[in-house]
Amino acid sequence: MRTRRHFMSQSAAAASALAFPLVGGAQPKTIKIGVLHPVTGALAYSGQQCREGALMAIEDINKAGGIKAMGGAKLEALLGDAQSQPQAGAAEVEKMNEAGVSAVVGAFASAICLATTQTAAKYGLPHIVDIGVADQIVERGLKNTFRFGPGYRKCAEVAVANLHALNTAAGKPAKTVMIVHEESLFGSGTAALLSRELPGYGYDVKEVIKHANPTRDFNNIVLRMKAVNPDIVIPANYYNEYALLVRTMQQQKVTPKAIYSVLGGAASSYKFVKEFPDAANGIIDCNHWFNPKDKRSTALKKRVEAKGLFFSYEIFNTYTAMMLLADALERAKSGDRAAIIDALEKSTFADHFMPYGPTKFVNGQNTGAQPLMTQVVKNDIKVIVPRDYRETEPIFPLKA
Repeated sequence: MRTRRHFMSQSAAAASALAFPLVGGAQPKTIKIGVLHPVTGALAYSGQQCREGALMAIEDINKAGGIKAMGGAKLEALLGDAQSQPQAGAAEVEKMNEAGVSAVVGAFASAICLATTQTAAKYGLPHIVDIGVADQIVERGLKNTFRFGPGYRKCAEVAVANLHALNTAAGKPAKTVMIVHEESLFGSGTAALLSRELPGYGYDVKEVIKHANPTRDFNNIVLRMKAVNPDIVIPANYYNEYALLVRTMQQQKVTPKAIYSVLGGAASSYKFVKEFPDAANGIIDCNHWFNPKDKRSTALKKRVEAKGLFFSYEIFNTYTAMMLLADALERAKSGDRAAIIDALEKSTFADHFMPYGPTKFVNGQNTGAQPLMTQVVKNDIKVIVPRDYRETEPIFPLKA
């Protein structure tokens, strides 16, 4: 009996504390946010980087006073692991919905985002896509889905137009292309877009080679590359496969006029540049990138590196996606899902260090989002296009 009486008195005390807040004002309530990424499985490195970006943003938002329009309400992360599988990601959204999250940020890979946004839509749960580049994610009419960064159609168009400009300026030394891509929605979709775009600019796409995730041996693919001898190799893969492909090319002494990546998993990665500087040297990539002239991106990079991590696109894209959500919460003045969706639809979020300008969503896609072109130069990654953000002149072709 004593324990039951003890519990009752505890409950009564708790209830009175709720009914009569302490002098000095009630503690502002927390807003639960689902942070969902593949932190185990084949995509674990990227998923862990995304999670880090989300948690750093939540830390900064809370330190700066939380959501001020809601009395300083703090964000509380509910972490989910999509296990590098779309169905696992969907199951995590079900759990997050049960737990009462106000929104979800994630889930890195296109195939996973396709599943998680669809599941979230059943519950009118706002879902901000941090990376997922497949355009199908925002082309299904889902009112709950918002992608802050560019999709692969935009990236492919920018990449091909810039390739043509660089090649023309160099006297058109490159005429033939080989595309090597991973098998999922991201790689296959990117390869299909490139195969369609390149011939219009006069390039001959000699071969398109698909590989599995994971792939542990690229010797046969690189032998094929030797036989085809393309002027340009375009890889579209996740980090591990990208790094292995390029290293195998280096070992077999395959040196095209350019390795020209579109959303290359390692091409604009400080991790890759540090681990394999010779293989990375000169690689051009059209990818998510920060505005190098904004001091806030430099400051965040220093903080990330102080944690012993690499400042990768997963970190800064997910960081800014969370900041976008905080901006929407300020304007919604509520953790209500419908109010957040309405605020996101009307978003003009511009207080960020991405090279985008003010946010404007049309059918869930931020129309101002754009990739930048980078090149690995002297063991560093520098922006080469567009001129507004340029840090160094492009080197093209690499091999005369």
